Amino acid sequence: MNGIPFARTPEPPYCAVIFSSQRTPGDSGYAEMAERMVDLAARQPGFLGVESVRGEDGFGITVSYWRDEQAIAAWKAEVEHVAAQRLGMRNWYAHYEVRVAKVERAYGKQQG
Repeated sequence: MNGIPFARTPEPPYCAVIFSSQRTPGDSGYAEMAERMVDLAARQPGFLGVESVRGEDGFGITVSYWRDEQAIAAWKAEVEHVAAQRLGMRNWYAHYEVRVAKVERAYGKQQG
């Protein structure tokens, strides 16, 4: 995962927002805004973690984890996040999809 750690989520149930996107060419302030949004999300009540990857072709997937749908709704309505969404639609994304899911079961293999 390019050195990006796995999110440390609690035992289910919890929610996931899956954001798949195709970037437009160039940065145009995107990297700075993406970092700001992760920092801002991390301070929101109900935020559990985030995992994000982007390929050289500009396709990326970011999954943010939240305690419940109310926390997701509050994040979606957060003023600075709304402004970033508008910039994304206008400047940074050729295409994107958002999917919201409830995580009912989670398991994996730990490193080491």
